[in-house]
Amino acid sequence: MGDKRKDKTPDLATIRQHIDDIDERIQKLISERARVAHDVGVSKGKLASAVDYYRPEREADVLRRVQQRNEGPLRDEEMLRLFREIMSACLAQQEPLKIGFLGPEGTFTQTAVFKHFGHSVRALPFHTIDEIFQEVESGAADFGVVPIENSTEGSVNNTLDMFLTSPLKISGEIELRIEQHLLGSEKGLDKIERICAHEQSLAQCRGWLRENLPHVELIGVSSNAAGARRARDEQGTAAIGPDVAADVYELEILVSNIEDRPDNATRFLVVGRRLLTPSGNDKTTLLVSTSDTASGSGVLFSLLSPLAEHGISMTRIESRPSRRKNWDYVFFIDLDGHAEEAPLRDALKEIEARSSLFKVLGAYPQALA
Repeated sequence: MGDKRKDKTPDLATIRQHIDDIDERIQKLISERARVAHDVGVSKGKLASAVDYYRPEREADVLRRVQQRNEGPLRDEEMLRLFREIMSACLAQQEPLKIGFLGPEGTFTQTAVFKHFGHSVRALPFHTIDEIFQEVESGAADFGVVPIENSTEGSVNNTLDMFLTSPLKISGEIELRIEQHLLGSEKGLDKIERICAHEQSLAQCRGWLRENLPHVELIGVSSNAAGARRARDEQGTAAIGPDVAADVYELEILVSNIEDRPDNATRFLVVGRRLLTPSGNDKTTLLVSTSDTASGSGVLFSLLSPLAEHGISMTRIESRPSRRKNWDYVFFIDLDGHAEEAPLRDALKEIEARSSLFKVLGAYPQALA
């Protein structure tokens, strides 16, 4: 019996040779894919820039099929990440996409850029959300990535307000699990005098901070990366942020995962200069306001009743001051479906007829893992 079991044990050298053979085949297939992707670019002729070759709708469809085919043992998230990087590298043969994000380096927004676009892009850090919109509008950046809401702290109002005047369209969404770490160069928590971090991160960790560092000064800064830079340069200062910030600013992770909720996540939007065609599994975002002549109770219900009549699911609604006059509000609404496809298309026609302001901010692929 002992000899038979030994015979069934795989030989390590044989296993390694098998892995080497698989790696060789994978590499050849990736090279073949890159050549075919290049041929696609050639078939489109001479286009102005990389953004003319990029089709988010097509990429979303490819990734959905990757997810559907996945039978393990790799998780969907890992398989999607691998294919995103392959597609990112293939597209960059023409020219890397230029993606604006809320900088500096080491922010969660930069992590969101790489999750959505892969690492074969030029990630351009900007100081404010307003600046990201301006650079995409001018063409200096092909797309921008901006935070829109956090599962714990709610909406990012600055991003919402930019859509009141900006001509940009939403081209995609990214959902990112937020893991907040306490970062610093000090060797113990008792050496920490102050913590510098973005207000959102401080709020997401307030319970842990209150329990473990109740006497430490909390300082809100423009970004977690700015806090990490101060932690690097100032004695007695710690920061809160992702592991990428620890790498960029050469800090130690003093305590991992100090966020109060383990399901803490942030949703980001990708903003670009055009509306997308349907991908097969889309979401539409509207900016609407009630009619100037409408008044009384039930006005908003009346405005949105076509959604129920056509069986449309509304996944989010948010109100903001319209900036047109006092006590006048607009509504940002997320809907399942694409604005150009029935039944949503028919419902939107009815809503537009009842609105004083109606704008499709984007119809874009729903986020994957």
